Amino acid sequence: MEHTPDEPSDALWSRLRLIEGQPLSSRAEAYGALHDELMKRLESAPRGDAPGQR
Repeated sequence: MEHTPDEPSDALWSRLRLIEGQPLSSRAEAYGALHDELMKRLESAPRGDAPGQR
């Protein structure tokens, strides 16, 4: 099965389910770590010229 850019991978879904299963007091830290990791990936991704941006 092929993933579209808008469709999260199975690994992300698994990680989100794992975070949701944690006690409430631990979730914020886990979501924060996931956010930081995803931001690093986005920032390191190659950038193309988006339409309408100059």
